[in-house]
Parts: sequence; C-alpha cells; structure tokens
Amino acid sequence: MKLGARMLKTGIAITLALYLAQLLDLQPILFTGIAAIFAIQPTIYRSYLSVVEQIQGNIIGALLAVAFTLLFGNHLLILGLAAIVAIGIMVKLKLENSIRLALVTIIAIMEAPVEDFLYYASLRTFSIFLGILSAFIVNMIFLPPKYETRLFQSISEVTEDILKWIRLTTRFASEDELLKKDIETIKKRLTKVNQLYSMYEEERRYFKKSDYAKLRKLVLYRQMIQVTQKSFDILKLQHKYENILLQLPETLQVDTRERLDYLMGYHDQLLLKFIGRVRPEAELDDVHYGESSRGQLRDAYLAEIRKDNVEDEFQPYHLMRILTAIIEYEEQLEQLEKLIRTSQMFHEDETQVTLPS
Repeated sequence: MKLGARMLKTGIAITLALYLAQLLDLQPILFTGIAAIFAIQPTIYRSYLSVVEQIQGNIIGALLAVAFTLLFGNHLLILGLAAIVAIGIMVKLKLENSIRLALVTIIAIMEAPVEDFLYYASLRTFSIFLGILSAFIVNMIFLPPKYETRLFQSISEVTEDILKWIRLTTRFASEDELLKKDIETIKKRLTKVNQLYSMYEEERRYFKKSDYAKLRKLVLYRQMIQVTQKSFDILKLQHKYENILLQLPETLQVDTRERLDYLMGYHDQLLLKFIGRVRPEAELDDVHYGESSRGQLRDAYLAEIRKDNVEDEFQPYHLMRILTAIIEYEEQLEQLEKLIRTSQMFHEDETQVTLPS
C-alpha cells in the first residue's frame, strides 16, 4: 500500500492534537484526536474552509448539548433528540460537512459528569477546537501538496495511454475486451485529473503577481485537459464504430491513420514544449504540414458520407461524428500551442514545472 501525504498528515495531526491535549490536561483526550481526523483536508484552501465550518459545527453542537442537558437532563433519549435537532440546523445552515463533528461535540458534552457540568462542557468544547486547530496547523506546515506536478504528470500519463490505443485502433490491431476495459479505466483517470485541477485551482497565493501567474497556468492546464478529452473522444468513437471504419476504402483508412498519427505527434511535441524539452523558438510540425491534408481528409469523408448505397442508414451520421471529433481535436491542439507559445514568449519564468527525476 502506498503511503500518501494525506495519510501522513492525518497521523501527524492526531499525534499533535493528542500531545497538546495531554499537555493541557484536557481529559479525555480522545475527542481532540477525533476532531483532528475530521479537519484534515487535501489542500490548504479546503483546510481553511473546513476549519471555519468545523468551528461552527463545534459551537452549534456545544450550545445544543448544554441547552438540552440543562433543560431536560442527559438521558440517552434526550441525547438522540439533541442530535436530530443538530442535524436539522446544520442542514438548514448548509453546514453538512461538519455534522459529524457537531454530533461528536454533543456526545462529548452530554456524557460529561453532572457535577461542574458547565466546566466540563467548556473544557470538552475547547478540546475539540484544539483538534481542529491542530489539523489546520499540520495542513499549513507539513508536506504541502504539489498539485501542479501531480496534475501535469497525470495529464501526461493518461494522454500517453490514450494515444497508444488510438495508434492501435487506427491499424485495427487493438484487442476489443482489453480496450473496452481500459476505456472505463481512462474515464476514471480523467475524472481524477479534473479533481487534481480543482485542487490546484484552490491553492491560494499571497501576492498579486503570483495570482496572475497562477491564472495563466490554470488556463494552460485546462486547455491540456480539454485536448486530452478530445483525444479520448476519438478513441471511444473508433472503438464504437470499428466495423464502419473497417469498411471504408483503404485510401481513406490510410489517410485517417496518417492524419491522426500526425496530430498525436503534434500533441506529444506540445507537452514536451510546455516542460521546456523543445526550444521556445522551434517550429512544430503543424506549421509545415499545411492545410491540404486537413482539407483532403474532410473532402474524402464528405464524399463517403454522401454515398447513397450504404447498408446502414446511420453510417453517414457516425462518419460525421468521427470527422467532427478529428477536426475538434486539431483545433484544440492549435489553441494549446498558441497558449504555450504566448506563455513562453512573455512569461517564461512562470511556466516552469518541477518534475521528479
């Protein structure tokens, strides 16, 4: 099992929370550790939002627990009623993420000794607050996440796998069951890529210049994801309509394969250019390839689409979808190159990505 940064941070946060609770003699220290578990988040920004919500949940839970205990006692049925009321209030205030901690606070306070009840209630409320604070400190200091590096690596790796499959499918060499299974896996990986993008987007900067640099990078990464998604769309269409593609004239099959080979090579070069493996002034293949092949492929597909003697009446529509997907892929690639070229021309120092050796 791979030990991730969040696992380590959770362990550190629990240890810190329990140590501080023991140091301050906040008995029982169990609730401090539980609060730290709830407050750990994958990003600093989410940690900040979580702290605000968890503190609100802690306060609401504490007030309800004290009020119900003083008015009705601390019978188990009363505790359950207080929990129901707390959940209703939290949902109404849109604080669903801190419901669990509010319930922990209610249990911690309502099972406190009747003698000096208010003293123990305030002590346990503070101990839970200490656990939340410990988690926030750990999120701020220990193992800060490098979401940009992980994001680019994820985009690069999933793109590489998609392009490998496209190369096989254009040659009708892919194993159907394996491809079908891998398409589902790639779909999940693309979802993870979008999650990483969201986490990277949430990382905040403290200086305005850095904010602008971050925004420029966000635009670049969003376009990279868009290009990868377009390549995945082509792969899915090739798999779905393999029989139709197999019946196309051999010359059109070859033209499609060559065009996609070129576009995939172009895609590879753009990713290399982004990380500085290609000189900023270097011209990529697209400049020299010209418009003729694009136009020829389009005309060949349109001629095939217009044919009347087709067995499947939906075949023209399927071919149009494939042609559209190829054109959209190329358009997005060209847009990505413009963004990379502009970024490296005017903001070269901001586009560096630190990759693991």
